[in-house]
Amino acid sequence: MNWDHAIKDYTHYLRIERGLSENSIINYVLDLKRLILFLKDSNIETTPLSIEKEILQQFIFETAKLVNARSQSRIISGLKSFFNYLVFEDYRDVNPMELIESPKIGRKLPDTLSVEEIDQIVTQIDLSTPEGERNRAIIETLYGCGLRVSELIELKLSNLFFDEGYISVTGKGDKQRFVPIGETTQKYINIYTHEIRNHVDIKKGHEDTLFLNRRGRQLTRAMIFTIVKRLVEKAGIHKQVSPHTFRHSFATHLLENGADLRAIQLMLGHESITTTEIYMHIDRSHLSDILHSFHPRR
Repeated sequence: MNWDHAIKDYTHYLRIERGLSENSIINYVLDLKRLILFLKDSNIETTPLSIEKEILQQFIFETAKLVNARSQSRIISGLKSFFNYLVFEDYRDVNPMELIESPKIGRKLPDTLSVEEIDQIVTQIDLSTPEGERNRAIIETLYGCGLRVSELIELKLSNLFFDEGYISVTGKGDKQRFVPIGETTQKYINIYTHEIRNHVDIKKGHEDTLFLNRRGRQLTRAMIFTIVKRLVEKAGIHKQVSPHTFRHSFATHLLENGADLRAIQLMLGHESITTTEIYMHIDRSHLSDILHSFHPRR
């Protein structure tokens, strides 16, 4: 089995059996291609079935010079997953990455915006243009529903159930979930769809896509990042803000106002509640209030 064959089979496994998103699969494959490039540059001839632990240790040592500890940890995790797959399929007897440890890294807390900062960003939108009404609806949906960028750009008109107060979202691994949507977010989406979107020359295949570019096609992830970056700069906010920041802010503000962590997990579409628990570390100031309000020994 050569590297191309192994990567092809592994990609199929990640997509079909593990149900990973295309973005996740791309990252796994990139790490393997990084290893293959290292082998080529080092004139090392080996296969996925014969590569030994010492070579992998050398690769990780050289990689550590180029990337930070977090990226190094991700690469090690990806390689462990790849060789676990080969063991699972009986291509190898042992995983050569088994005893290789990841570097110790601290838990990175996500940046958040205050409600005032979000309002400040929204006020920078030029509502005199068609794109302005669309961008306001985009920002309000990111913050009002806590969506990932990929979930936002894939959102369909047929996913909107405003009468019931929900939208249907396709998350990681093509998993469906229903997310509640507030009246404010509904209002701005309705303004966009009824006053702006119905005047766009929509291209074939995009008739059901909610957010469209000027050419009547689905927006890209890069375009959403650009929209957010420009608005943050205009607002004079000096934080590392991305579309994902609105998702973090959504969860943090819900938690600070007394929302149940399990409910936040369901709305965010987290597989494990431990992922949602990161928001417990952002602002503990409200926890004392909750204790004094609800504990029988308060």
